[in-house]
Amino acid sequence: MYIRKQFRRERLRIPMDKVVLKLALHRKSIRRYKSDKIDLSKILYAIKTALQAPSGANQQPWRFIIVEDPEVKAEIRKICEDLEKKFYSRVKKELKEWLLSRGFTWKKPFLTEAPYLIAVFAELGKPYAVQSTWLAIGYLLLALEEAGLASLTYTPPSSPELLEILRVPEGFQLQTIIPVGIAGEDKRKEPRKKLHEVTFYNRWGTTLMQD
Repeated sequence: MYIRKQFRRERLRIPMDKVVLKLALHRKSIRRYKSDKIDLSKILYAIKTALQAPSGANQQPWRFIIVEDPEVKAEIRKICEDLEKKFYSRVKKELKEWLLSRGFTWKKPFLTEAPYLIAVFAELGKPYAVQSTWLAIGYLLLALEEAGLASLTYTPPSSPELLEILRVPEGFQLQTIIPVGIAGEDKRKEPRKKLHEVTFYNRWGTTLMQD
């Protein structure tokens, strides 16, 4: 059922001069990167943007480690690929076939290809630490897109080895590793669900209009 009222004669229109929407429309997760160097100040700008995200009780539980050292990146990649091999050996056939059909494997070249990695951590024990940190990650991704940089939220299997390599103190949990650089693959993104498919009005199942 559709709600007509004031929307009877017109569909919902979002002006395309809206910056945030443009960034969201153009951003895509990238898994191949060029070796081109990028300006570190762009990453710092993106993190500064992430710091403006809301957080539970304003505790700002997020922490960021920027990794450029090739040796550290190589160590991170080795640990992650070892963990991914174990995951792929256990995954059920149907899921494995789906992953392979989409180009997903245990190999994670982006961890060494990208000129920078951003490891993002949440301080456990803080109110809504994980949720708050992912809000900050959302801000970060759009800011990177605004800076003309490609990115990916890679969430590796949990590993104390990764924390040890990055010298992370107790009480912090790795949320994602974000490779950052210049896209080395097509940035066209897959179609998204339409507004009317996922948005209801007052109660589940009642939509405002078709897109």
